[in-house]
Amino acid sequence: MREQQTARGRLETLAPWIGLGVSLALIPLAIIVPPLLGQDVNVRWFPPLHAEWMPRLGPGTLPAVLLAIAASVWGGPLARRLPWGGLLATAYAAGVAWMVALATVDGWEGIGSILEHRYEYLGTAREVTDFGATLREYVSRIPLDSEDNWPVHIAGHPPGALLFFVVLVRLGLGGGLAAGFVVLLVGASAAVAVLLLLRRLGAEDAARRAAPFLAMGPAAIWFAVSADGMFAAVAAWGLCTLGFAATARRPGTMAAWSVLAGLLLGYCVMMSYGLPLLGILALAVLALGRDWRPLPIAAVAALAVVLAFAAFGFAWWEAFPVLVERYWDGVASRRQFTYWVWGNLAALSFSAGPLAGAAVATAGARGLSWRAQARPERVVIVLALAAALTIVAADLSQMSKAEVERIWLPFVPWLLVGTALLTARWRRWGFAGQLAFALVVQHLLLTSW
Repeated sequence: MREQQTARGRLETLAPWIGLGVSLALIPLAIIVPPLLGQDVNVRWFPPLHAEWMPRLGPGTLPAVLLAIAASVWGGPLARRLPWGGLLATAYAAGVAWMVALATVDGWEGIGSILEHRYEYLGTAREVTDFGATLREYVSRIPLDSEDNWPVHIAGHPPGALLFFVVLVRLGLGGGLAAGFVVLLVGASAAVAVLLLLRRLGAEDAARRAAPFLAMGPAAIWFAVSADGMFAAVAAWGLCTLGFAATARRPGTMAAWSVLAGLLLGYCVMMSYGLPLLGILALAVLALGRDWRPLPIAAVAALAVVLAFAAFGFAWWEAFPVLVERYWDGVASRRQFTYWVWGNLAALSFSAGPLAGAAVATAGARGLSWRAQARPERVVIVLALAAALTIVAADLSQMSKAEVERIWLPFVPWLLVGTALLTARWRRWGFAGQLAFALVVQHLLLTSW
């Protein structure tokens, strides 16, 4: 028994080094293997990312560097000492400031210009005058050979994503900069939702340890300018409210939280075809809450969202096979799975940051000694490993070949929860490393989203 405990202790010590090493190895390998083998992996300029090599400085450079230094010095201590409400407010404010600073390395255009791209939602949203009619013709315009087929992102997502931007246009927020700020402000709230859930599940200390990593990191480069950052926030709030449902004391309160969770998670299904995989994390949350009563209520509420779109003309189950056909008719058929099955993980290492590997490996090692773990550590282990399982499922589906630096943003915060399991020294240096990595990536690469 003592030898077994010693072996597990050594594994827990080695795990973060192994995870970090794998993440750091994947990044250069994914960059050098295609040119070394003369392989065209069909991604623009800088595989595994949609990015262009463009070293530069800009207006946001100095604020971003100062924020990184300040957060490295004071982020951890503040997360431990602030009152809970102050921690949530600070995490949100720091996240917003970090996103703005990184995006404005390219000036104010860094926030709004990407959403103005012809592949994005905003241009189509401005043209929509009758959303009901748009829903009725939505599926017919997905195929590549259809007359007046949708732009890439419209065709590749259910209409809930487009509806979000149609609403922004109707509210007078249809300009690139205005819509960009809305996406940024919504996306930054994902960290708050994750922290609230951790505390609700009895892991406040773990939430405080993970807070700096959730508020600031490389993912902000994409959160600030991608609709998938907004998806991530809706997903985080859906899982958070599901956790509140699973821990509610009164049946009426449980039912109310369950309905809200179902509506949010159901809307996630209508924003991205990949987000039904949130079901893995949802089951993890219910298991941690030790109450399965919210499941049927939330499922019915989520189904109601899907059926509401169907009633107005868009049936998810009819659209998905058509989308799969367009996906394989396009560039996906030329992207080799033998590269992208691991190249995707390299792209994830860019957006989640290399320390995500250390966090997941530590969660796996700690999970082997499950009985020895306290309740807060078990919460973190389950959430981090559920996120890892979700990513494995997405990766093996072959429906996420490339572009996952943004597509997998809804899963990134849950991976980073695992940083709460790292030692204080690992967290201190790891957080500084995450911020430095983000600065390097943003200043050397011009990302496409």
